[in-house]
Amino acid sequence: MGEDKKRLFLGFNQTIKFKFCGSTISSNAGLFLYRELDERLRLTEDAAVNLIDIRSGSNKQYKLLDLLRQSIYLRLAGYEDVNDSDRLRTDPVLRYILGGKVTDTVAASSSEIGRFETQYLTQPDNLNVLKNINRSWIDKAHQNRKLNKIILDIDSSESEVYGNQEGANYNGYFGCKCYHPLFCFNQFGDLENVMLRSGNVHSAANWQQIITPAVERYINQSLDIFIRGDAAFAKPEFYEYAEARNINYVCRLIANPNLEEAIDNLFTRPPGKLSYGPKIFYRSFYYRAGGWSKMRRVVAKVEWHFGELFPRVGFLVTNLHWKAKKVVKFYNQRGTAEQYIKEGKNAVRWTKLSCEKFIANEVRLQLFGLAYNLGNFLRTMVLPQKIAHWTLTTLKEKLIKLGARLIRHARCVWFQVAEFVVTGATFANILRNIHRIRLYYG
Repeated sequence: MGEDKKRLFLGFNQTIKFKFCGSTISSNAGLFLYRELDERLRLTEDAAVNLIDIRSGSNKQYKLLDLLRQSIYLRLAGYEDVNDSDRLRTDPVLRYILGGKVTDTVAASSSEIGRFETQYLTQPDNLNVLKNINRSWIDKAHQNRKLNKIILDIDSSESEVYGNQEGANYNGYFGCKCYHPLFCFNQFGDLENVMLRSGNVHSAANWQQIITPAVERYINQSLDIFIRGDAAFAKPEFYEYAEARNINYVCRLIANPNLEEAIDNLFTRPPGKLSYGPKIFYRSFYYRAGGWSKMRRVVAKVEWHFGELFPRVGFLVTNLHWKAKKVVKFYNQRGTAEQYIKEGKNAVRWTKLSCEKFIANEVRLQLFGLAYNLGNFLRTMVLPQKIAHWTLTTLKEKLIKLGARLIRHARCVWFQVAEFVVTGATFANILRNIHRIRLYYG
């Protein structure tokens, strides 16, 4: 009432008036598409079944499923801070996404979501359930994909911190105090596994723990498995692990005098003047480093560029029998894993790990991973051809952030949605593609 009396106005046009209607207007209408995909694949519904409710008494206003959905969908929409829940609990889109009694009341408060993430989910049994959810989700998504092989990319990144979080340490490579999480993606961009680690561990620490769950799952499905890693994973135990399981691998090797001696003739500058396009040479040979148990194939790539005195040289170790050029091209596609990590940082902001305890930040990272995967499922499975190239960040800014107004009728509710970048036809097309997805029954 006070605001109505004050009459907010604009000096350039005083006929324009403002009215703020938080409970009937939302800027997140695109989340309904993600909720429909979630329902079609029964993602959050099945995920919450195995969570253990440690709350005592009968005063449980919100089910664990409601709290799980609210944690995931707010992250998907870019609200990574638990405190955002207080502002968004009246948001009509969020209330109808949660469903049930919440549609007529409000969503969970910041304190309730905070307890859910730092007390309920940090219980050992619930944390184990949380770590396994991504695997079951990906298996459901794979049922609607043509799958004859699986490519796993492993890489690490930094999550910079600014306080005294447990387990955060200074990392000399990244030049900051941080956590040092390890990620495993498949060729579709799905996050197969993620592990939060202290900031000062080696890039390849815990590599076996991060890939074994995926490897065992796909071996049981009789799929050809390929693993790509950078030089941090170029270890004898990594090669032996893959060879013992008939897994194909490619890892970058750091150059050394012995490797360079094997391709000594390629270091001779090509005769004549170099063109603006580089001259590229490939060489394949067998090599055994001091700590290796046997000879292994190494592929070398030498590039001579115009205006550069020395060549650019790279080495890969692999058990693939492809031509050297094809091996290099296959390894270079590993760069998409770094793009996926960047997407996670920008779209769902999974570097925001601000809890004091390590285990609470571990829970938050797993929740960020679930939000990322739900977003990636929609990106890879149901987008129309004309927007199939959109990234998760673009989808958040243009698809999720749709303005909508809630209108209640006796028998139904309407959401009047703003039509700008995403038209009604595009929205309907995505919805039809979701409805074509094959239903999954566990």
